[in-house]
Amino acid sequence: MDGYLVLANGQAFRGRLRGAQRPTSGEVIFNTAMTGYQEILTDPSYHGQIVTMTYPHIGNYGTNDEDVEARRPFAGGMIVKELSPVVSNWRATESLDDYLKRHGITVLEGLDTRALVVSIRDEGSVPGLIVPAEGVELDRLKTEAAELPDMVGRNLARAVSVDAPYTWDGGDAAPPETGEPYRVIAYDFGIKHNILRMLAARGAQVEVVPYDYPAERVLAARPDGVFLSNGPGDPEPVEAGVAAVKALLGQVPVFGICLGHQILGLALGGSSYKLKFGHHGANHPVKDVDTGKIEITSHNHGFALREDSLPASVRVTHRSLNDGTVEGLESLEHPAYSVQYHPEASPGPHDAAYLFDRFIAMMRERRGGTA
Repeated sequence: MDGYLVLANGQAFRGRLRGAQRPTSGEVIFNTAMTGYQEILTDPSYHGQIVTMTYPHIGNYGTNDEDVEARRPFAGGMIVKELSPVVSNWRATESLDDYLKRHGITVLEGLDTRALVVSIRDEGSVPGLIVPAEGVELDRLKTEAAELPDMVGRNLARAVSVDAPYTWDGGDAAPPETGEPYRVIAYDFGIKHNILRMLAARGAQVEVVPYDYPAERVLAARPDGVFLSNGPGDPEPVEAGVAAVKALLGQVPVFGICLGHQILGLALGGSSYKLKFGHHGANHPVKDVDTGKIEITSHNHGFALREDSLPASVRVTHRSLNDGTVEGLESLEHPAYSVQYHPEASPGPHDAAYLFDRFIAMMRERRGGTA
């Protein structure tokens, strides 16, 4: 079945519908990763977005039950040049097309993805919709697309977070050599499974809590540390999360990733802004300001912290080499730090694993030096 992608700026692209083949809408962005499409689809950070894959051939290694990052796919849709009709991988249990059908995710293939990416790069990410082409009027679709909501001002963490606390049981926890496991409370703004796996593998017992979990309940549980997860959308409307972090600063070590990084920055007194077309990909170079080393990192964010808004008590620790934006910070007053990119995604593959080790070290120090 043929379908249209219609953008809020009036541009229209025609292709073939695959997957669920039903109407969908969201912010249209592009991702430069060559692989990892299943992780992208199931990353809650992509909630509310239609992901254009710049690599032309997607789906050739199929899907499996192990490479998911959340309880279900969260992306609003996918755009590809070609969705592979052939699956060739010993781990595959299902084709990407069948996986998308089963989960109700629409794909548009066969359009000029290069032209679409150039448009997003030059004009910025915009909302768009995908619909079947039969019997529709393009002028009416352009009007509908122009009325789609923007990402700014929307609390999307609320839509992807869990409703009640739970203890992560990934089956791969490694307790410390001596002593009790480190007790970590992780705020779920859209948390990925591999973050939980990496914390558990370092001897952490992780309780995941909703995005608006009160700080007093966190402190009553007496955790060794608090983790702030990744997630979708604009950080400023996540007011309950920001307020909780403000109350936790100085009380317990804090580590944040992605949206958690932005929320920590807001809690420390900074402000955020929307990037023109965001950072979405698996090979972004980031410089560690202290060591001068370059990390190859995975990104998915459409907002960033304003460096000139950060108070003197906050230090920038990492910086994007693509556009100079803030990619990491630490508080000079409290045991708290964060990065904008995704160290758990391991594109380097282990360039940024030390960030989790640092969190463990902070909790060990808080315990008085014991494991």
